[in-house]
Amino acid sequence: MKQSHTLTNKAFPDMQAKLEDMVAEGDKIACRWTATGTHKGEFMGIPTTNKQVTVTGIHIDRIADGKIVETWNYSDMMEVMQQLGMKPRTR
Repeated sequence: MKQSHTLTNKAFPDMQAKLEDMVAEGDKIACRWTATGTHKGEFMGIPTTNKQVTVTGIHIDRIADGKIVETWNYSDMMEVMQQLGMKPRTR
């Protein structure tokens, strides 16, 4: 997780995330989020484009004994690639 955040922060140094929803049930917490940032460094082999991107995602943690013991994370990377001009839009 730390490595992923480090790479993302280098590529999108002005990235701002907004928590859209948070739900807790039993031993799990789910968050839906939106983040925006400007592509200012290499990202997944893509050279800097200076394009603004918006990405959405969902993050779920399972808690046991007050600690995170499992994590599931999804973000719409296809949308990011499309915004950076790397994949044709399918809509």
